[in-house]
Amino acid sequence: MSTTTFSKKARGLDVIEPVVTPSAAANETSFLKKPKLGASKTRKKEIPEGLWTKCPKCSTMIYDKELADNQRVCPHCGHHFPISARERINALVETCSFEEMDAQMTSVDALKFTGVAPYTEKLDQYQRSTGLKDAVLTGVGRIDSHRLGLGVMDFSFLGGSMGSVVGEKLTRLIETTTDRGLPLVIISTSGGARMYEGMFSLMQMVKTCAALAYHARSKLPYLSVLTHPTTAGVMASFASVGDLIIAEPGAMVGFAGPRVIRDTTQADLPPGFQTAEFLQDHGLIDAIVPRKELRERLSGYLDFLGEGRRKQTAAA
Repeated sequence: MSTTTFSKKARGLDVIEPVVTPSAAANETSFLKKPKLGASKTRKKEIPEGLWTKCPKCSTMIYDKELADNQRVCPHCGHHFPISARERINALVETCSFEEMDAQMTSVDALKFTGVAPYTEKLDQYQRSTGLKDAVLTGVGRIDSHRLGLGVMDFSFLGGSMGSVVGEKLTRLIETTTDRGLPLVIISTSGGARMYEGMFSLMQMVKTCAALAYHARSKLPYLSVLTHPTTAGVMASFASVGDLIIAEPGAMVGFAGPRVIRDTTQADLPPGFQTAEFLQDHGLIDAIVPRKELRERLSGYLDFLGEGRRKQTAAA
């Protein structure tokens, strides 16, 4: 009996299986290479500074030139951005009609105040950064046909705090308008009295209100305009005694902050507490006027308030 040996090779079964792992030559092929993640540099697109501003209320990006042309009011939601004293004056008075008073008056460190930084260093820092001598600009200008005294505070100078210079400049402005028989407009924005000057800053509350009492005795109009924020000693003195009290939309107006009041009274505060709209509903504020309408409205109010004095003068 013969034995037959069957060979796989003979039957064509001796087939070489393909190599699963690529060879070294294959790895060198360009189209099989994986790009390295860190090899290519991506360019990050950055928005240049000073061109766009994000509205904190509606989150819209606003072109800075458009914002400036709109008196720094958001064209989408009406949010009122902070504005400097000089910008306010330029937007209100007739061109070249504003005559500044006491432009070189500066504060002194009467108490030799020392803290994180000396008071003199703070004054020098803010004078250089804002271009102002202190937190208020005062002078006489013209709105339409009305010659008037105008005082404008600037929050960017030490939070618009009222020190001796602020109180003195406002008092001199009030006395000047009283002597000349002019109406008065003061635009306020402040965090209150200036802690660096202690009792000297608190004395300005009495001084400004006393001058305003003589102004009222002469039956001259005084319009107080409240902007965001107007608080503490300023709100407790000259800002709250106007013949008409006007505010910008959404302005924070009050004496102490909401947290202090909440902790003191141990009570929940109502919605919208210390906003201009809330205070108008409760009778403290006479009108809420958008910034772009302020000039026209001030002119109309002065027409109305000055009518009685004109009749009185004509009768005499």
